[in-house]
Amino acid sequence: MRKLFLLIGIICCLTAFKSTVDEQAWIRINFLGYRPARTKVAVWAGKTTEAVTQPFQVVEIQTGKVVYENTVGRDFGAYGPFTQTYRLDFSAIKKPGRYYLKVGTVQSPEFRIADDVYNGTADFCLRYMRQQRSGYNPFLKDSCHTHDGYTMYGPMPDSTHIDVSGGWHDASDYLQYVTTSANATYHLLAAYRDFPRVFGDRHQANGLEGSNSQADVLDEARWGLDWLLKMHPKDDWMFNQLADDRDHSGIRIPKQDSAYGKGYERPVYFATGKPQGLLRHKNRATGVASTAGKFSSAFALGFQVLRRRDQEYAERLWQRAQTAYKLGLQKPGVCQTAPGRAPYFYEEDNYVDDMELAAVELYNAARIQGYKAADYLNSAYAYGLIEPVTPWLGADTARHYQWYPFINIGHYEVAKRVVDSRRQHIIGFYRSGIEKVWQKAQSNAFYRGVPFIWCSNNLTTSFAIQCLWYRKLTGDNRYAQLEQACFDWLFGCNPWGTSFVYGLPAGADTPSDPHSAFTHIGNYPIDGGLVDGPVYGRIYKNLIGIQLKDPDEYEAFQSDLVVYHDDYGDYSTNEPTMDGTASLIYLLASKQAEATETPVVAAPAKAKVVKKKAPVRKSIKRKSSGRKKTTGRSTVKKKRRRR
Repeated sequence: MRKLFLLIGIICCLTAFKSTVDEQAWIRINFLGYRPARTKVAVWAGKTTEAVTQPFQVVEIQTGKVVYENTVGRDFGAYGPFTQTYRLDFSAIKKPGRYYLKVGTVQSPEFRIADDVYNGTADFCLRYMRQQRSGYNPFLKDSCHTHDGYTMYGPMPDSTHIDVSGGWHDASDYLQYVTTSANATYHLLAAYRDFPRVFGDRHQANGLEGSNSQADVLDEARWGLDWLLKMHPKDDWMFNQLADDRDHSGIRIPKQDSAYGKGYERPVYFATGKPQGLLRHKNRATGVASTAGKFSSAFALGFQVLRRRDQEYAERLWQRAQTAYKLGLQKPGVCQTAPGRAPYFYEEDNYVDDMELAAVELYNAARIQGYKAADYLNSAYAYGLIEPVTPWLGADTARHYQWYPFINIGHYEVAKRVVDSRRQHIIGFYRSGIEKVWQKAQSNAFYRGVPFIWCSNNLTTSFAIQCLWYRKLTGDNRYAQLEQACFDWLFGCNPWGTSFVYGLPAGADTPSDPHSAFTHIGNYPIDGGLVDGPVYGRIYKNLIGIQLKDPDEYEAFQSDLVVYHDDYGDYSTNEPTMDGTASLIYLLASKQAEATETPVVAAPAKAKVVKKKAPVRKSIKRKSSGRKKTTGRSTVKKKRRRR
């Protein structure tokens, strides 16, 4: 009997030890899944010191059989909260199906391999853009900010009323900036231009349900264009910003916004090219070209995309594209956003990238109309030579939105138009920037070379697009795994094992308690919103007014290097942004469109593949991503045990 008790005790101890070991290691994957012919890499991350000697295995869920195994390969060492990390490359698996990975007793969440894994994701993220609408908000089926706004710094008397209602709220607050809105509008237009078959038509122009014979992404882009036209109403009038950080005085639903002492009116800032700030702090503006260039490129691309749908509207866009560009030439320099009570603002320090893009899109629009346009293209190329590499690439840090947009879009458009040595110059600029990031990324298992500054997810998205465009321009596949690692990071292959997009995919670990009045007050889902993303621990510790509201469910994965919180109290890592989401829509559209293109894949590692006959099975449909407004996702998620 004593031997029996001893045996039971030993078994219990071993079981307890096994459980402890399991909880010290995790396998991180892309929750959206993987395309059959593309790179597929997961990351094993653990807090143990004992080397991992077991192979990793890929298990097919339908049969329960191991269909692939390989060594875990190189230990990339410590990263963040982990003491050792490994990249698990299973690109050799090309058969569609549902799988999970195993290393010993450590198991990944389930994932899918199929050509349609990214289908509908771009349209899903458009939900967030519609929810961010100002003027009329289709999500709330109510109007807001219809009294905007009263002018400041303009040639007219201060507090003159001007109609600038419309556009999108910038993030979970209700400020509105041309800087981000024009960039978002451009990305939406470019997504339709480059991948028109990806988008559906399930909404009307006002955002309510119902078809209007126009892709929803164009409805959204035109919503942005309409507001931009209001912000550049005359040849020599250009406004840069609507509202300021008095917005942050409390949380409220948009129609209750009355924080500025003039009823429901908000201030609209004229673009003077000089430092501005009505309260304690001021920016360092030196000109208007950064804003003027963004205006011009959005209008010029809008003309190209919409000219056959609405000629009169397109002609108006063409005229404003030219007048905005002219203002940029007259007042070179940066037009930063205006701070108020707090020292935070968009500290944009470059403008030649904006003027480069404006010039090349004016070239494209002029050629369509049969005009002589070589001067525009030559100017675009000349601007590109001034800033060949976007300065944050390869850097460890930068100020908030210091180098914005986070990708030089003009390089891609110029490279498509020029030939010979000029084309190679521009492509070389892209390659140089990517290489700077790669030199940092290859030293860690997550292939992270993007700095953890505010809005790191926006940088990650933009960098993935730059890698995509470089690959398309050259056919060079050397950075394919780096490109995919950035995409995977956004959807779960990160230290916290979470997707950074609210509600995408359904059933996965995604944000549930973001810094958003919609979720905090009304428990409304903000489907499709890309949150800011992780920041350096030192940044988080020095920010003003941050206090977590609930116990940190990701505590085990925080580190001095980087933190992320799914908590309303953390506005630095968990606040969704409109411009980041618009960039992600372009990236997701490209991923869906690639399913019909000839694949270019990084060479997979050699390994043992277990061959077997494919069973006959029915297709597996993705679970609906719709949610009821009354669902208390935050409460449910806090109770769910993390893997």
